[in-house]
Amino acid sequence: MRLAVVGAAGRMGRMLVKTIVETDGCALAGASERPGSDAIGQDAGVLAGLPALGVAIVDDPRLAIDAAEAVIDFTAPEATKALAALCAERGVAQIVGTTGLSAEDLAVLRTAAERCCIVQSGNMSLGVNLLAGLARQVSRTLGPEFDVEIVEMHHRHKVDAPSGTALLLGEAAAQGRGIDLAERAVRARDGHTGPRKPGDIGFATLRGGSVVGEHTVIFAGAGERIELRHVAEDRSLFAAGAVKAALWARGRPPGFHSMADVLGLTP
Repeated sequence: MRLAVVGAAGRMGRMLVKTIVETDGCALAGASERPGSDAIGQDAGVLAGLPALGVAIVDDPRLAIDAAEAVIDFTAPEATKALAALCAERGVAQIVGTTGLSAEDLAVLRTAAERCCIVQSGNMSLGVNLLAGLARQVSRTLGPEFDVEIVEMHHRHKVDAPSGTALLLGEAAAQGRGIDLAERAVRARDGHTGPRKPGDIGFATLRGGSVVGEHTVIFAGAGERIELRHVAEDRSLFAAGAVKAALWARGRPPGFHSMADVLGLTP
């Protein structure tokens, strides 16, 4: 399968290039970076620590996806929305690992998905998506007498909070309760907040060092506490999941999907 990578010179981009090359049945067909990047014109394979692949990094995603069947995107919300329009125009599948997407951003992707296949997830790993399924089930089983808190930690360079994974887990817990996360999420506490409101889903964000990603979903009841936890030790697991999603999307009709669909975990 011919795959393209946008943001190919970044940490995730280089990992994606390496994973594509090392995955049977996949080939790198294009790579792009933002205009003005020092990586423009360089070989994507060499930047990823591989032998030269003959795929030069370009500054226009149109050129990167010309020969591709799918493009993998771990960039930023504005770039992701622009790329979705290109993919819809050309019928190229888009695999979205970008975090920090707002409800409005997701609405743009859903509209684009009427003309191409889009797989979007706050986290592409198998473990996290299994954790989300467990959080949904536990939330449904325990009921609102157990308070839900989600604690996440990432490296000091991460720019969005809470993480896309934390929101994915919060959404799963909200689905288990049959509530709207947007209405019940508490993302910050400071000063005299008063007692916790029953049914709220709280988020705590930690940043520091080189932490790849740690997430804990806490169900706190009277006299007992249940904690579900996932620790990511290597970014390669996100890249592997994204490539798996691209292979799954091959030949599929237009539609908006999640990693739960890719992994057969859809409730």
